[in-house]
Amino acid sequence: MAERAPFALRLMPSFQDMAVLAPIAFLFGRMDGVKTLLSDCDTGWHIRTGQWIAAHHAVPMQDIFSFSKPGKPWFAWEWLCDVLFAVLNAVGGLQAVALLSILLLCATFGLLYRLTRSKSNALIAIGMTSLAMPVASIHWLARPHLFTMLFTVLFYGALESVRHGRTRIAGVPYLAILPAATVLWTNLHGGFFVGPLLVLAYGSAELLTGFTASEAEKRVAAMKASRGYFCSGVACLAASLLNPYTFHLHVHMVQFLRDPRNSRQILEYFSPTFHHPLAIFLEAMLGLAAIAACWHFSKGRLTEPILLVIWAHAALLAVRNMPIFAIIAAPAIASAMEEWLAASREWKTAEWMKLAAARFQGIAARVTAKEAVGRWHLVTAMGLALVAAVIWAPHPPKKFRAEFDPDIYPAGAVAALRADASAQIFTNDEWGDYLIWSLYPGNRVFVDGRIDFYGDEFEEQYVDVMNVRTGWEKTLSRFGVNTILLPPDAPLSGALKESSRWRVVYDDGVSLVFRASAKDWGQTLPVTASRGGASRGRETTKTETGDPTITDSKKSTI
Repeated sequence: MAERAPFALRLMPSFQDMAVLAPIAFLFGRMDGVKTLLSDCDTGWHIRTGQWIAAHHAVPMQDIFSFSKPGKPWFAWEWLCDVLFAVLNAVGGLQAVALLSILLLCATFGLLYRLTRSKSNALIAIGMTSLAMPVASIHWLARPHLFTMLFTVLFYGALESVRHGRTRIAGVPYLAILPAATVLWTNLHGGFFVGPLLVLAYGSAELLTGFTASEAEKRVAAMKASRGYFCSGVACLAASLLNPYTFHLHVHMVQFLRDPRNSRQILEYFSPTFHHPLAIFLEAMLGLAAIAACWHFSKGRLTEPILLVIWAHAALLAVRNMPIFAIIAAPAIASAMEEWLAASREWKTAEWMKLAAARFQGIAARVTAKEAVGRWHLVTAMGLALVAAVIWAPHPPKKFRAEFDPDIYPAGAVAALRADASAQIFTNDEWGDYLIWSLYPGNRVFVDGRIDFYGDEFEEQYVDVMNVRTGWEKTLSRFGVNTILLPPDAPLSGALKESSRWRVVYDDGVSLVFRASAKDWGQTLPVTASRGGASRGRETTKTETGDPTITDSKKSTI
């Protein structure tokens, strides 16, 4: 009987299995599943870019999608991921792209649990991994940035191994592997700079430790360690130049990230709002991070405080940085909590608190011992296989449908416009992404989600048109716009209904299509009308005084 117990235990799910499958549970339980992953149609133009690259055997140097800025210089930052998405879409459709996104999330949090577990007991590790998930969920979209989340964990784990004396893997130094990994990261996503920043942060911590160390031996060791980190960090920066755009990519990124308009007009560059239901998780992690940073600093460790301060600031600056903060904070907080438990018996606290801490330690020790038994991870394999099977089912549940939601995107209007290659369509940037996905290469777009490409001057003109500001009609005329596609509640929709120059030719309750009148354009382009909404009069879309400025409509969950 004693021999059977380990065998049975190997079949049971472990906390590692739970950590790998937890993103699936959160995605389909708390969020909207595949619908969430595809709630941002940037995925569509990434796929089309990959298809263009595969067809031309080159990366684009000029714009290929718009009629408003044709031939202007454009950087496809994530060209390698675009190609991967295009290949997956060709093989398995959007289902394959969605499944890859799910696998990336599962791998990220599975590895995060392992890293956190190396610094604490299993209960603390799974707790901190679970806390990090809702904080990181802001960016759970089927886009290239998911690779940045994964690479952040990989770099973090490698740097922690080096820090604790495990400098090699398979005989190769970790600090030599990181620059090579940076080349891959750079071509997958523009967030590659996180890697060199992490390496340089470790080097800075060692350098400061060397300056402040009282013992000569510790000072020399810290200085030597800092040199290794700095050399690796500089090598990572140099390796990032190995991309089709060389240093021009870096110049372009710096110019874009320094643009103050980002924090005013792009949702994922906004500071987080603490009124969202999920904000409580961010608040908890920020609070724990502040306490952990002080604890580590009091113990003479500078790496954790530096990392926590940098990425907590970044998370408060822009919501897109929250996933990186969550990944960085979880292991640092977990290691501090493990030390708090060990030190709690010496603290001058109530006896019941000491007893509770001791009881938790006892439970954690037993659980951790069971977790040490090797598992076959059959539950993980079965869970992933089940998700894939449901996604590819002939009639999957709504949360498993790999599509751009027809209740959000103008699927009906696009079907009506598909046959008209002469349509010069104006729409908002999010629907511009959908037009690239649905109509390219037959039609080009006026604007889409590539905010870095269009530039400030053009974006101001776009915003002026969307908000019906003075000169909006001249802007549309200058760019030869003869078709306008908008949601019914857009301020511009109301103005167009009152204009004698435009008429509604399609209305399905989700979108309106306006066409220029024959006297203005010589000929009215045909579109089948379809009225699907009730009470579609002027009153439902009129422009009110004080309407908020239209901004980039990228989805955000907090």
